[in-house]
Amino acid sequence: MTKETLLNDLWNQYTLITPSAEKIHSLLSEKVEVIENDHIAIRTYNDKRINIEVLEKPFLSVGYEEKGTYLFEQKKLVAKHYEHKTDKKAPKIFISELELEKCSNELQAIVKSFLDNTDLSKFTDKNLIINGRVWEKPSYEIYTSLRDESEYAAWMYVFGFRANHFTINVNALTSFEGLDSLNIFIEDKGWDLNASGGKIKGTPDQMLQQSSTLADKMPIEFTEGIHNIPTCYYEFAYRYKKNENELFNGFIASSADKIFESTDVKLQEV
Repeated sequence: MTKETLLNDLWNQYTLITPSAEKIHSLLSEKVEVIENDHIAIRTYNDKRINIEVLEKPFLSVGYEEKGTYLFEQKKLVAKHYEHKTDKKAPKIFISELELEKCSNELQAIVKSFLDNTDLSKFTDKNLIINGRVWEKPSYEIYTSLRDESEYAAWMYVFGFRANHFTINVNALTSFEGLDSLNIFIEDKGWDLNASGGKIKGTPDQMLQQSSTLADKMPIEFTEGIHNIPTCYYEFAYRYKKNENELFNGFIASSADKIFESTDVKLQEV
């Protein structure tokens, strides 16, 4: 699989359950904007069958390399980001995993159960990263139980392996002065932004500012019936120069911590 095929497959899979991303993309394209992707984020559990070391493989095989590690103590997450060795315009990849051993015994038992009941060959499939949920149909009761402790764990249980979000590189846009003006445009078009920690996360001093829509909601089939739940969201990132010639390419853990909450159903109930 080529880099282009991998990234296109992730985008196509993502927009199937995130129609707002495609609509925002189209609106910006109508303004004659060339839309560049800053980064793609992916979630998983730290179980050795499906952890970061497993999910990074397709990206390493098409020329990516690890560039940074991040800790999210409150959400019990670890993440790594990757950049392409030669293509500087290729989106960065951000893969995070839930540290199961830091979660309750109940959550650990639930995750272990549905992973153990999944055919191991599904975890070794070369296309795992775009295969979505590879375990049995989810239970809404289990989903809500997981969500009470970790929204991240619940989201992963339902949606599996896919891009959790794509991110527009705001620096590459020509019709907006920065994140503030883009946010106004997005809200004027009818989308709600994630206001956890403020609509803009990060500061110029941190060299990265981010905002995001609240996740779309879609009907998902559970064993008990159909329920509307949050799916994925679209992020926007503006980067500042770390020196005269280079933009800051890393991530700010405190900002990313709040961006994670874009899929939290509680934010949509405010």
